[in-house]
Amino acid sequence: MSKGILYDATLCIDCKQCEQACATENGLPYDDKIAEQDFTSAYKYTTVLAKGDKYMRRLCMNCDDPACASVCPVGALKKTALGPVTYDKHKCMGCRYCMAACPFGVPKYQWDKAVPGVRKCIMCSSRVQEGKQTACAEACPTGATKFGDRDELLKEARQRIQENPDKYVHHVFGETEVGGTSVLLLSSVDFTTFGYRDDLTQRALPMYTFQVLQHIPQFIPVFGTLLGGIYWITHRREAVAEAEDNEKKGGVQ
Repeated sequence: MSKGILYDATLCIDCKQCEQACATENGLPYDDKIAEQDFTSAYKYTTVLAKGDKYMRRLCMNCDDPACASVCPVGALKKTALGPVTYDKHKCMGCRYCMAACPFGVPKYQWDKAVPGVRKCIMCSSRVQEGKQTACAEACPTGATKFGDRDELLKEARQRIQENPDKYVHHVFGETEVGGTSVLLLSSVDFTTFGYRDDLTQRALPMYTFQVLQHIPQFIPVFGTLLGGIYWITHRREAVAEAEDNEKKGGVQ
């Protein structure tokens, strides 16, 4: 069964333990300056936003049918059966189509790296595969972030709204947006307050992908093929060079 994350903003106390846990899990720096950042980046995969005494998390929604994966020409991004949308830097050729396609503006590029890659929350895929909670859910002291089976989390979210109709916006964000997402959100204020779009399609994302590709110039597919060729040649050269080096070492007496 596909896993998911349920974030209930009404239980959040802005302790930022989810941010700290995410940074630790992914080997990212985290200090007071980073904690103050109210945006995600290539070095901060999740953030807690505050509007007065109201809070909201931003992170990759890990869509059920992700646009980022559908436009990736080399399969660097992949939706797994357990829920996370994973990323393989070794396959990535830096085309950044995923950044253009994502309706949530999630993927971020490492512009300051000599060999840059794309970075985003991958829903702790290694932990999930081992049967563990995501790092953010495990660290949350109030239960605002909860990990479990997506279907069960969705039922629980609906039940919370039904039992406390005056406490919540009557909508589980992520239930139907862009075909559904592995991250589900509950809030007492409109989601647009924190920058979430209210004009998202309920269709699966391959249709959204088609709309994005319509706006890419016709020469781009050719350029993408060229980049793919360059990528293959570069790695082929590395493999050949390594083989030659090993052969030389083997011939030394």
